[in-house]
Amino acid sequence: MEIKVVNNNVEKALRVAKKKLAADGLFRDLKRRRFYEKPSARRKAKEQEAARRRQKWLAKRSVR
Repeated sequence: MEIKVVNNNVEKALRVAKKKLAADGLFRDLKRRRFYEKPSARRKAKEQEAARRRQKWLAKRSVR
């Protein structure tokens, strides 16, 4: 990943970098790995995430 700093505007470059990292899922992954998670809890969280994505997809699909 490469972020260009234009006109010495470092603050804007940092905002762009944070937005790209968040979209990539890095912060969510770091938060998830902070503490040990039992395999059963990990499996349950994975299923809940899939259900959340499915609901979001269905809501988007029904609007169109």
